[in-house]
Amino acid sequence: MPAEIYLNVAVNGLLTGLVYGLMALGLSVIFGVVRVVNFAHGEMMALAMYATVAAFTSLGLDPFLMLVPVAAALFVLGYALQAGVINPFINRPEHSQFMLLVAVAIILVNIQLIVFGPDARSVQTSYSFDSFQIGKLIVDASKVYAAATALLIAGALFAFFRFTILGKAIRACADNYAGALVVGLDVKRLYALTFGIGAACVGAAGVMLSLVIDVTPSLGPAYTLLAFVIVITGGLGSMPGALLGGVLVGLTEALAGLFYTPSAKGMFAFGLLVLVLLFRPQGILGKKLG
Repeated sequence: MPAEIYLNVAVNGLLTGLVYGLMALGLSVIFGVVRVVNFAHGEMMALAMYATVAAFTSLGLDPFLMLVPVAAALFVLGYALQAGVINPFINRPEHSQFMLLVAVAIILVNIQLIVFGPDARSVQTSYSFDSFQIGKLIVDASKVYAAATALLIAGALFAFFRFTILGKAIRACADNYAGALVVGLDVKRLYALTFGIGAACVGAAGVMLSLVIDVTPSLGPAYTLLAFVIVITGGLGSMPGALLGGVLVGLTEALAGLFYTPSAKGMFAFGLLVLVLLFRPQGILGKKLG
């Protein structure tokens, strides 16, 4: 097989992996600050994808025009979910939080099934079949646009947490919950903002993924699992680790589809997770406990 085929597949896998990384970044942000695992993460992403498809089908709106409205809507949903439902469970046992968010996930899946049905839906824009050619390298234009947008959003998120007062306050809550309370920070409000930001990230990722894959109600649970694979591979709670994990999973899936069969790509992604857990249990960029 010509070497350029391997290069083409690897580059396309890397581009998809950057969007995966943005999806996982939302999960990592939520866990890193709130210490709650969002088991409805993929379902929220599927909701964003359905909103994008519906806007394109009924109004002819390009997915990139829907990026800000969908991310904003997911931010509101995430904020309301944390403030109204999850905050009372913050100090409860972890199994209570687990059951709560699994219940939210099941509700979202069934709402999507009732409203949109079981059939796959997709977006076919004017540039869906365009590509860029650099020598022998041919890259899907939709994946380039989606990956570039994912990188911009991730960069903005890193800058927000590093340089803004609100971002530093959120980091303070993550570093020392009791200390944040002592200095007068409204921790529950900051938790709600964090969950909203994480939901907005997964909403933006959903808009971008609608350019690349079809959406069905069953996609949500599958991508919740994939998000866990990515954040654990990169390091749970590590934002750079989420992006790195996304790229590695994207590459693994793409190469597995080339060397073996596309239907088995999930097996290879979980195989990557097993290897990371065996040799670096804290994740590639995660901090070693103890």
